[in-house]
Amino acid sequence: MASPAQIRLRMRGIEKSFGPVHALAGVDLDVAAGGVHALIGENGAGKSTLMKVLSGAHQPDAGAMTLDDAPYRPSGPLDARRRGVAMIYQELALAPHLTVEQNIVLGREPATGGVVDRHAMRRAVNEALARLGDPELHPSDRVADLPPGLRQLVEVARALFGDARVVVMDEPTSSLSRAETERLFEVIDRLRARGVSVIYISHVIEDVRRVAQRYTVLRDGRSVADGDVPAAGAPEADSFGATVIEAMAGRRLDAVYPRVPHEPGEVVLEIDALSGARLPRAASLALRRGEILGIAGLVGAGRTELLRAIFGLDPVREGRVRVAGVSDAGAPPRDRWRQGMGLLSEDRAREGLALGLSIADNLTLSRPAARLGIVSRSDRDRATRALADRLSLRFRDCAQPVGQLSGGNQQKIALARLLHHNVDVLLFDEPTRGIDVGAKADIYQLMGELAARGKAILFVSSYLPELLGVCDRIAVMSRGHLGPARPTTDWSESSLIEAATSVAHG
Repeated sequence: MASPAQIRLRMRGIEKSFGPVHALAGVDLDVAAGGVHALIGENGAGKSTLMKVLSGAHQPDAGAMTLDDAPYRPSGPLDARRRGVAMIYQELALAPHLTVEQNIVLGREPATGGVVDRHAMRRAVNEALARLGDPELHPSDRVADLPPGLRQLVEVARALFGDARVVVMDEPTSSLSRAETERLFEVIDRLRARGVSVIYISHVIEDVRRVAQRYTVLRDGRSVADGDVPAAGAPEADSFGATVIEAMAGRRLDAVYPRVPHEPGEVVLEIDALSGARLPRAASLALRRGEILGIAGLVGAGRTELLRAIFGLDPVREGRVRVAGVSDAGAPPRDRWRQGMGLLSEDRAREGLALGLSIADNLTLSRPAARLGIVSRSDRDRATRALADRLSLRFRDCAQPVGQLSGGNQQKIALARLLHHNVDVLLFDEPTRGIDVGAKADIYQLMGELAARGKAILFVSSYLPELLGVCDRIAVMSRGHLGPARPTTDWSESSLIEAATSVAHG
């Protein structure tokens, strides 16, 4: 624990209610100068509300804050930025048509006599970028042309342009590759070395281990656990993940991966020597009814391309896809829907959901609730409520835009559409990415129930514990090649990693 002289930010007894709902019930948080403090908790635990209090977006009902031992109570987000607290949200707030430089200074352009001082602006932008230490990021680059990892760094540069003392990062790696994630961690290490404090919000325990020194777990608006993140090799390091997950969920770890009894049946999906325009390369597998078959592998190995080729979103160069006895490689997605196949994209914001449309419309888009060609609003809403009850969805009403929901509830909406369409073969691409432990457990439970009903699930994930926790068999992709599927009991995390990185395998 940092000594009092080293504390950059103190939050004491923070309370916030919205009508009868107590979002925060006396939360304490200490963040050390030049330290990374992980803030962990399920959706609805109070993380976002606490950070909105910190950023001035909400005024607390009770409690006090200090920043470098001075009283701190910002009147709004702009006041918080001026005082050195910067927020970087999961959904990046960038103007893609503008340059890196323009995004960094947007709304805070240095001016003299009402005229923008371009020399001062360029100097300040170059200083902010130099603190990141990334040679690939240039002031003149258009943000729309940048990969996700560099866009994330533009947001960090915006915070540094305002001379931030505390930077809050909300699920910063949820859309990044492993290489981009490691680059971000290196930037965070450099920020620490310069004395910047980072509050790091994440559900990924491995990321917390890598980047944070302290952690706090919130549940139901209260701090339920905190402490030092154990160093690699420390006696408590092995149990750290289980400790944090149980604190987040309020339940034992064995309840996070519920097992629903199911029995694999006949083959319903078969691919033979399937090759895409680039990836996969001669991939073959057989998926049975009532089976959860996991696909492991590194980012870029071809797992997503495999699912997209099967579903008809990406072109097939050669090979065979057989669905429910019908062989037609290269069939378009509309035919796959008709054959009883559905795909859950890893990019729910761009491909999985229409964020501006209502919950009811999103759920029924692929199979409208219609009579004589006319959509029946009552039937649509009835189907929506039935699926909502089944998946424990939380929302205001059926007309609420999906974009207003939490990440976990958005993912459940995307899943519910496949259930509404009543498909038999489900292709899941990273279905639990960016959602909390409780929502993940709900999805694992649903997967088991679907398998018990005879549905077949092909499950791509980068998170090895969940593959080992819910799958019947696992196959590993490496460099576009798919290895043989083996019973999950034959695998361990280390053997999966070895297969994913093996030159011989790929």
